[in-house]
Amino acid sequence: MIHDPNDSGLPDDAPPPTSAADQPAGNETNDLDGTPGATPADTLHHRRIRSFVTRAGRVSTGQRRALDEFGPRFVVPYAPQQPDWTGVFGREAPRVLEIGFGMGATTAEIAAQRPDDDFLGIEVHEPGVGALLKLIGEQSLTNIRIIQHDAVEVLQHMIAPDSLDGVHIFFPDPWHKARHHKRRLIQPKFVALLVSRLKPDAYLHCATDWQNYAEQMLEVLGADPLLENTADTYAPRPDYRPVTKFERRGLRLGHGVWDLVFRKRGAA
Repeated sequence: MIHDPNDSGLPDDAPPPTSAADQPAGNETNDLDGTPGATPADTLHHRRIRSFVTRAGRVSTGQRRALDEFGPRFVVPYAPQQPDWTGVFGREAPRVLEIGFGMGATTAEIAAQRPDDDFLGIEVHEPGVGALLKLIGEQSLTNIRIIQHDAVEVLQHMIAPDSLDGVHIFFPDPWHKARHHKRRLIQPKFVALLVSRLKPDAYLHCATDWQNYAEQMLEVLGADPLLENTADTYAPRPDYRPVTKFERRGLRLGHGVWDLVFRKRGAA
């Protein structure tokens, strides 16, 4: 799960999380050779670096019921091979990947708004998977599939190059302490992997409520030679991304939210 104050499931009057320790889980670092985030000791000893940090969380009765009832249909088991996604979704449609959907409220709302698109959500946090499955059942959504696994391995092994129409990364864990910035998800080599899976002219949409992370995102995305910004700097929030309760509360308190929408350059 990515840090997402918006999908935390906490009441409106609860204080927003302020550190990674407050979050159930998060997609943070990249299991890529020489990936930013690896210390010299990591590189020397070839220590595996994952795209997430797992933290304990309790699965509610409703979430467990949804996992049992809807998991067999909507959860795609990880395997180091590319599935027939047309067969998995039962149709040929534009396909959007979301990395770290939290408790799934935003994912479900976007999928309901865009019934002609298919959405593949990656989330390692089981309560979040159960929560999204519960929403899928309640809303009779058919255009969502879920993989409960490390995003890097999914991208490397299950997603073909030039196959995605979009990628969503909303409110990733900000790792706000300077010494932890290397753990942030948006790093050059991870972005290069993402971009390799996008079709030409497909989009990458990131959002954060931490200005320092927004600045880093803008720098990293802007430096990728295959990406072009759809705005001069930060983009207006696209209509399809709902304003969630923590975001609304933060805006009332004067906190900022930054959206970045980049597109992969088309074939020359």
